[in-house]
Amino acid sequence: MMYILIPIIAVLMGLTVLSLVRGIAAFLNTTKEDLEQAGTGATKMQAMQNKMMFNRIKYQAAAIVVVMIMLAIGGGGR
Repeated sequence: MMYILIPIIAVLMGLTVLSLVRGIAAFLNTTKEDLEQAGTGATKMQAMQNKMMFNRIKYQAAAIVVVMIMLAIGGGGR
């Protein structure tokens, strides 16, 4: 079972890093005009930043769940 869970953690870690990098890229592409926009709602880049942050949190939570399963199966290091 551990041989299945370890690659799953690696994939989730990769997706977390990918989401983080894409969110940072969207942040860096936000222009001064986007930041000075008043009352017109979120811009495309701001929506992308929010989406990537939510994805990052989602993947981190999934990785934590997998680690908890591994600890439960392995006896928690006893």
